[in-house]
Amino acid sequence: MLTGAVAFALTAAGIAVAGLRAYRRRALSAVRWFAVALLPAGLYLTGLFPVARTIGSEIADWASRLVFDPRVWAGIVLLAVSAALLLGTRWAARRQLGDAPPGPAAATGTPARPAVADRAAQPAPKARPAAKADDGLGDFSDIEEILRKRGI
Repeated sequence: MLTGAVAFALTAAGIAVAGLRAYRRRALSAVRWFAVALLPAGLYLTGLFPVARTIGSEIADWASRLVFDPRVWAGIVLLAVSAALLLGTRWAARRQLGDAPPGPAAATGTPARPAVADRAAQPAPKARPAAKADDGLGDFSDIEEILRKRGI
């Protein structure tokens, strides 16, 4: 009975806040407040408050057993060993493949990216024109060169 009263009071308060937000012409905020305001009444009417209380009670019981029961600690150790074994086998598999990424490229032995051409086969970069007298625009010489190439 008290749970229902609190749920509907929270819903009414949320709807009031949504009304104030709508009065101030903040439509999105008003709709969000209205949506959140409907949650307590919906949870009460569907009977989910006792479920939440049961879940909270079970979590509290588990936490108390975690502190005082050695079987829970043994279970945590087993979970940690399992996670370590799974991660270790994944690491070992990657190491056997030579750090190749999984996929069709690794299965066929072909490289995932095309090979980069040899630097000797590439043309040499063009020499820059001789530097002019310092006119205060020395930092913009690269930009000037690019603009000249483009005919600007």
